Amino acid sequence: MILEYIIISLYSISLLLVFMYALAQLNLLFNYLSSRKKADQSETFDLSKEEEVPFVTIQLPVYNELYVMERLLDNIAELRYPREKLEIQVLDDSTDESVETTAAHIKRLQETGLDIQHIRRENRIGFKAGALKEGLKFAKGEFIAIFDADFLPKPCWLEKTVIYFKNPEIGVVQTRWGHINRDYSTLTKVQAFALDAHFSLEQVGRNSKGHFINFNGTAGIWRKECIIDAGNWEGDTLTEDLDLSYRAQLKKWKFKYLEDVVTPAELPVVISAARSQQFRWNKGGAENFQKMLMRIITSKNVNLKTKIHSVLHLLNSSMFTCVFLMGVLSIPMLYIKNEYAHLRIYFLIMSFFVTSTVIFFICYWFMYKRTFGGGIVSFIKYIGAFFTFFSIAMGFSLHNTIAVLEGHFGKKSEFVRTPKFNIKSLKDSWKNNKYIKKRPSLNVIIEGILALYFAFGLYSAFIVGDQGGDFGLFPFHLMLFIGFSYVFFKSVFSKA
Repeated sequence: MILEYIIISLYSISLLLVFMYALAQLNLLFNYLSSRKKADQSETFDLSKEEEVPFVTIQLPVYNELYVMERLLDNIAELRYPREKLEIQVLDDSTDESVETTAAHIKRLQETGLDIQHIRRENRIGFKAGALKEGLKFAKGEFIAIFDADFLPKPCWLEKTVIYFKNPEIGVVQTRWGHINRDYSTLTKVQAFALDAHFSLEQVGRNSKGHFINFNGTAGIWRKECIIDAGNWEGDTLTEDLDLSYRAQLKKWKFKYLEDVVTPAELPVVISAARSQQFRWNKGGAENFQKMLMRIITSKNVNLKTKIHSVLHLLNSSMFTCVFLMGVLSIPMLYIKNEYAHLRIYFLIMSFFVTSTVIFFICYWFMYKRTFGGGIVSFIKYIGAFFTFFSIAMGFSLHNTIAVLEGHFGKKSEFVRTPKFNIKSLKDSWKNNKYIKKRPSLNVIIEGILALYFAFGLYSAFIVGDQGGDFGLFPFHLMLFIGFSYVFFKSVFSKA
């Protein structure tokens, strides 16, 4: 029974941690709903008065973005803002032919009178954080707007965001991400679903109660003084944005989140690109948990509730480890349940924790309804979207667990950029993109084996026990089977 008790203990701990995370999400939902009833009373600059128009520097950190540079530069050039109060820095660490085409395009924009500079480094020390830090040395603006290469802010973007810096305590203004290719594929729909939940439920839910949120690496503006005061950009984690966000808020800088200002962007359309992005985000989250935990706990500037939300925020990515453990152990648990009659009460109690899924279902419905509207038709579509998202998220759980464990145990790795595609519609193709990883990793083979493992779990539901089977975990195993099968086949066959 020793092995059985170890399995039961690990499964129970994972189940409990996911339940705690679900309760935190429910609390954020209550915060979100209450915030929607309040009018924004923030003081703002009056940009019609010349003396209130601040100088803004826009930083565009790029690395080998051959397919989207022209689109990015043309889009940024269309931003409405007084030319004498605006400069643009193209922080170009590229090593391919995009360097020449970018330089030529910048020259053409300079001839129109736009203050735009092409800044190159001899090396990529610090990766994106290093590029931003280097550009900051020369930035003329007191406010620094940052956009990744796949973002397309609307012409009015600066007019809607920079105004909130009239409050001298505001260090960052962050906007919500939009998705120009949400409906391109199942993969993009799932990514959009997850990001919509983060940018509404989590960002509003935390920000509305004064809890820590994060600058999302792009589509936001920093007060230059805030960056310097917080210790400047550091490249010792893969999510330099989360790192600097927490350091700034620990120094009492306030963040302003604008849910109603949407900045369109392109989602990764091929699974290898989504993998690299997920790996970086999840490993970076774990790295920042290790870096920031004691600073948060011991801070005298942070109240207890904010500390709890901050710790759970930094543990977001670690939930994949719990989900993965629950999935792998759920099949042995099925057999243990039907083998040891004296444990029936335990399993009856554990069944309560299925409410975690119900909580997620309710929370994400409010986010879905905000984007697509309510009504019975929308709700039926939501049911399909929710279980598709849940299944594929679980299919990524091995990949993301490896990232999380590397982050917690301090294994360093290179900042791997997410390939961009310039995809806007179903007619556009990503085939022959030179930046796509061609060969799947060993982890993909393991994901294929796990798909078979969960198929065995489905079969087990029919044969365990002496009462004609046990189908309590059948829906869970079905989603795991679908998720791992999807990730495996997409990783093997969706190649350029």
